[in-house]
Amino acid sequence: MTHSMYTQSVPVFKQMLTALKAILAQADAHAAEKNIEPDALLQARLFPDMFPLLKQVQVASDFARGISARLAGVEVPVYEGAERSFADLDALLTRTLDFLDVVRPEQFEDSATREILLRPGTPKEKS
Repeated sequence: MTHSMYTQSVPVFKQMLTALKAILAQADAHAAEKNIEPDALLQARLFPDMFPLLKQVQVASDFARGISARLAGVEVPVYEGAERSFADLDALLTRTLDFLDVVRPEQFEDSATREILLRPGTPKEKS
């Protein structure tokens, strides 16, 4: 009995999100230390056509949560997306990591053959 879909996804998401929490904590501390308005960092973009940092973190959280839930065959937790500060993003990442702690390897048993249907950009995307 193998849980390769679990081991190749959930631990990776946990490591990524934990590292992201640490980076955001450093950015928050740096902004406070240097008297930088936090929004200057939260709204920063690496390139003009990219999402700002705040949205990038929300997308990373959504992706980790959505993929893990779909592979586990459980309901995708929906979060508001109302984060506006480093503290809000930290809370979002904590909630996402808490969810990842709940999914179990056994839930991923048939995930390699499970059909996952996405309809991005349409109101029909529910799974």
